[in-house]
Amino acid sequence: MSTRDRVADGLYGLGWSAVKKLPEPAAEALGRTIADTAWKRRGQGVRRLEANLARVVPDADPTRLAELSRAGMRSYMRYWMESFRLPTWSAERVRDSVQINDFHQVTEGMAAGRGVILALPHLANWDLAGAWLTRTLDIPFTTVAERLKPESLYDRFVAYRESLGMEVLPHSGGAAFGTLARRLRAGGLVCLVADRDLSASGVEVKYFGETARMPAGPAMLAQQTGALLLPVTLWYGPSPKMYGRVHPPVDVPQTGTRAEKTSSMTQLLADAYATGIAEHPEDWHMLQRLWLSDLDPRHPRGATS
Repeated sequence: MSTRDRVADGLYGLGWSAVKKLPEPAAEALGRTIADTAWKRRGQGVRRLEANLARVVPDADPTRLAELSRAGMRSYMRYWMESFRLPTWSAERVRDSVQINDFHQVTEGMAAGRGVILALPHLANWDLAGAWLTRTLDIPFTTVAERLKPESLYDRFVAYRESLGMEVLPHSGGAAFGTLARRLRAGGLVCLVADRDLSASGVEVKYFGETARMPAGPAMLAQQTGALLLPVTLWYGPSPKMYGRVHPPVDVPQTGTRAEKTSSMTQLLADAYATGIAEHPEDWHMLQRLWLSDLDPRHPRGATS
């Protein structure tokens, strides 16, 4: 393991072991301090976030963009502080911290014996939403995690999410799609954060007026299994409340090739994501390159920020 990997693993380990022991006000204050310090230093991630937000709010002047990026960093650190502390939250705390509108679409689909796919962008705290599903509604689900480096850091994330009641599959290796399909055919629930492509099979979409790539997986799973595909967007209210919305289903088109259907469905997902992000841009945690025009040709999938 490289020195950089050991440092990263150690810092995350410190967060999970130490932050969860802090009193709530102290943890919130620490998160704000870290966010504001990072924002003032204007490192690569902050500059990228601001450039991304410029697409979302095209009429924003530099002052407004700076305000949004500062709020965005605070939202991002709120996500981390909550995530470090989430395993210690009671079921009542989780229940009282989340309100999802139009969730009946999920329960009605599952009650009919149909598999359901929830597809989300990087908005607010998707882990908290997952804990709400498992601990408040007692609905288990399967998700996919990108393999992080070092491997020990990936293992920490898997253990963390499994402690919240999720079944976690590795993104790489090729077996995840088949397992997800089996879960859906059995009438299960699959949740995927799916607004940034991590593979060579991404689908090009128009996103805030420019071309980006998004994963084909949600649309392909819906086609192959007959599962209900539902976009979901999240946003933060005043602490500790988080809100969400289940958008109308993305149906499989009746005509066209598989590739054409996948493209059309992924575009509809992107449109739903864009609606939620435009309404709550400060809660969009996209600190990496996303649009094709920003990608370094040496890194065609935007693996670096």
